[in-house]
Formats: sequence, structure tokens, C-alpha cells
Amino acid sequence: MTTTPALRALRPTEVVSKLTQCEGWQLAGSQDTACVEKTFQFPGYFETIAFVNAVAFVAQSMQHHPELVVGFRHCTVRYRTHDVQGISQLDFDAAQRVDALLSTH
Repeated sequence: MTTTPALRALRPTEVVSKLTQCEGWQLAGSQDTACVEKTFQFPGYFETIAFVNAVAFVAQSMQHHPELVVGFRHCTVRYRTHDVQGISQLDFDAAQRVDALLSTH
């Protein structure tokens, strides 16, 4: 039987290390509100909302929901794991899935 490692807040050095692997994502907020975030730019409102809907689908499938700040041609996605009161590996996994929505492979 395999077990899943317990979800935990990452140490600051771990967060910094993982950010180097996530293009465009950055640390934001302060100690109590620290999160990882990225702002995505789009040609117009329709494309922005299509992206928001795709992020919502990813969030629901992972049961990990980001804060979204939506504008006419942009959307900022912010991840923080409230259960651990910090940033966890789950935040980086979700960030990679959001990035994959726009990958051109």
C-alpha cells in the first residue's frame, strides 16, 4: 500500500527553488498571505474569460482553487494552500497545470 506524503507548508528556500522552475510565477503577499502568482495577458475579454473557465476546470479537478483577479485583457492567478497556512507543493502542481493550458506543444 502506498501512502501520499502529508501536505505541508514549504520552507522559504523550497519556495524560492520551486519558483525558478515555474516561468513567470512569483512570490507575492506577506507572511500571513504569501502566495505564488502569475498574470496572464490576452487579446480581449472573450479570451480572458475562456482562460478563467479553463482554470476553473483545473481547480475543480484538483480540488484546489486559486484566487483569480480578472480584468478586460488579463487574469492574475494566485495559489496558497489554506489548509497549511502557506505555500505547498500542491500550489506548484496547480501552477504547472495552469501553464499547460497555454502551452503550444
